[in-house]
Amino acid sequence: MRKLIQIVRKYPFSVLCITLIWILSLTPFFPETPFDNVEFIDKWTHLVMYGGTCIVIWIEYLRKHTVIHKGKLFLFAWLAPILMSGVIELLQEHCTNHTRSGEWLDFAANSTGVTLAALLGMLLAYFKVFNKNPRHDSLG
Repeated sequence: MRKLIQIVRKYPFSVLCITLIWILSLTPFFPETPFDNVEFIDKWTHLVMYGGTCIVIWIEYLRKHTVIHKGKLFLFAWLAPILMSGVIELLQEHCTNHTRSGEWLDFAANSTGVTLAALLGMLLAYFKVFNKNPRHDSLG
């Protein structure tokens, strides 16, 4: 339990985004919106939702760590979100009484968002945008 509290304190926005994904993904209904007629709007939503969450993970990680552990980033900022996406799609298909459906294209959109965020995160890490060294601090 102590480890969980440490994670929430260290990465509050990442935990919030992940929690929101779980809640939104397993909510049995969604109201109609003006965007319902936009082709593939649900796929774009998945891409942005997972990409946004993963870029938050990268930013929080880079801000909190001076040494970058590539293995941890691979696991927690790329692989874990993709696996989580797959689990959620399976749960939607098999555990929601058909109020939600799991789709391979949703999984593909989620994975694309995660991968794009990882590429952006790698660029941020490469340029050390969040380096606390005053000589390299490009954010002021």
